[in-house]
Amino acid sequence: MNDAGDIRELLDAWPYDPENDARIVRGQDGREILQVRTPLGLEQLEMQGRPDGVRPHETDTVLEFYQQELARAEAAGSAAEFELNAQDCAELFAEGTLFYFRYLRLFQLKRWPETIRDTARNLQVFDFVRKYAAREEDRNYLEKWRPYLLRMNTAASALQRLEQGSVAEALKIIQSGQERIAAIEEMDDDTFRVERERSLTVLRELEKQVQAKQPVSPMEQLERQLERAIKRQEFERAAELRDRIRKLRAQRTAR
Repeated sequence: MNDAGDIRELLDAWPYDPENDARIVRGQDGREILQVRTPLGLEQLEMQGRPDGVRPHETDTVLEFYQQELARAEAAGSAAEFELNAQDCAELFAEGTLFYFRYLRLFQLKRWPETIRDTARNLQVFDFVRKYAAREEDRNYLEKWRPYLLRMNTAASALQRLEQGSVAEALKIIQSGQERIAAIEEMDDDTFRVERERSLTVLRELEKQVQAKQPVSPMEQLERQLERAIKRQEFERAAELRDRIRKLRAQRTAR
């Protein structure tokens, strides 16, 4: 083996740790690069364009190429004849998997804008294939994972808004995501059913976590303090809190 190709020094500098197996570094040209440490080596993904840096059909992505093909068909008045054959779909499926690998790591690193970008991009693939694939099996192939993809897009979007300080907007996004998942057309597929239920469960739990971050009103603060005082058997403190709650309620009623 040629010593120039041995990456052992690189691997030793970043020992495998499943809790710390992804990072973003900068290349010599200053661009961001996503790196993943696996038990056996390193993976490197581009942060822009296709994760593998390839330009298929002299375009940025396979999806963009077929979208351009559709646009050409529309311009020629033959859009009704446009369709994706099995090989076209296989190309789109393989490319979608690359984006899947990237957005998983981006989510792990809390890179919300890029996660939103990649999940939204894969949702475009789902819609494009469902509409234009010639074979029914290709049209249905991705649909079993639509609930999961919507969940990831929703969670990243909500967590971004939460990070920006908007609890109310984050809750709206989560609730909208749940509605979109619940509204997906039923499929006779076990994977679909599992992913839909799991995705709804995850978003309900996220909703509870976000709700807990909402600003608490003075009345709610007193009620929580009262509950704690009762649990601790601090009866004098509890009595004082009850009086304050009654006064606050009386003030509200008098308005």
